Amino acid sequence: MLRRDFLTSLSLALFATSTRLHAAGEPARPPRLLLRSSWQTYNIGDIAHTPGLLALIEKHLPGVELWLYPKSVDRGVSELLLARFPKLRIITPAEETVAYAACDFFLHGSGPSLVGQHEMIRWHETTGKPLGIYGVTFAEHKVSEKLRATLDAASFFYLRDGVSLAVARSLNLKTPVIEWAPDGAFACDLHADEKAAAFLKANALEDGKFLCCIARLRYTPYWLTDKKGAKFDEQKHARNEAMKENDHVPLREAITAVARETDHKILLCPEDSTQMAVAREMLLEKLPDDVRKRVVWREHYWLTDEAVSTYVRSSGLFGHEMHSPIMCIGHGIPAIVCRWVEQTSKGTMWRDIGLGDWLFDLDKKSEHPKLTPAVLSLIRDPAAARVKAAAAREIVVRRQRETMTSLRAPLGLPPA
Repeated sequence: MLRRDFLTSLSLALFATSTRLHAAGEPARPPRLLLRSSWQTYNIGDIAHTPGLLALIEKHLPGVELWLYPKSVDRGVSELLLARFPKLRIITPAEETVAYAACDFFLHGSGPSLVGQHEMIRWHETTGKPLGIYGVTFAEHKVSEKLRATLDAASFFYLRDGVSLAVARSLNLKTPVIEWAPDGAFACDLHADEKAAAFLKANALEDGKFLCCIARLRYTPYWLTDKKGAKFDEQKHARNEAMKENDHVPLREAITAVARETDHKILLCPEDSTQMAVAREMLLEKLPDDVRKRVVWREHYWLTDEAVSTYVRSSGLFGHEMHSPIMCIGHGIPAIVCRWVEQTSKGTMWRDIGLGDWLFDLDKKSEHPKLTPAVLSLIRDPAAARVKAAAAREIVVRRQRETMTSLRAPLGLPPA
């Protein structure tokens, strides 16, 4: 039986069962979905996974009751989520048992791996109710017996990049659907327009007349933050120090070209809370005086809503991060990704959505000189850049629509 036919038949059967139960006198209620997500708040990309998936479910599965089981929603993130999703119920670890009993489906959200696999395994072992994984990077060529049993029982296993998809398929799992789906952050629609407009005005940045640039080290130095349990890692620090000049020369060259050859300015902005210092040290302070005058350095960390409202006012973004580019493409804004081996395979998703020309591997010296022309093209031919970004967004939106149907049957909803 074709997968589509299988899902349709299953959905109809579950819907019929649900209808019979309600007809028999049990009180009707909307399906409840428990989303395991919100991995940390030190990175606006990690924050963006959650509102992105919530927005997709809200759009494609209206009426589903949403519960969130986060790792962290501190630093103002819970308020951010509840302002956008006022009916959202956010639970604590102490409420896990209650949530597992009350909810109908467990959805593991997007992330760098199966970050919430322990909770997912507990859900499977204690409830036997359906579960699924949406838009993760996956590199585990060997999995534990418990994880394999949980993945085998999943309704779907969606990977966010083609490399991860190949790894997942190599495990010969029994999961009926193992396919590609975009990272949930593509659908993040948080905004803080007033904050963004005020910042741009204070720094003489005009809408459509600046590019955003993000610097980062190979390994995030969480030991420089107040993150609980983050300890100094001598090996990672040494790798950062050894590679930081190599990795930031291409960005400085692109910034210099923009400043000297165009009418645009550059905004140095962060994706995580350690990157303001990196941008100052490796970019701002190493630029020639004439170039520095056309560069704005954002000194303070921000949250996802203000970042999105800034990105949509720019001509595009380039740099060493992944989720700011994801949020840009999600709003039709051109975005260039620079990556290296330490960032796993997530950057390869740019090829999956037709943006291979905007993906640069900085482990390859031959690709360094190609970055500046690509960045300049965002300014010199903005119409073409916007068309390219829009085409990538359409691939994402279409796949989001297709993959959201996989949730209907397990939630007892009729076929779309």
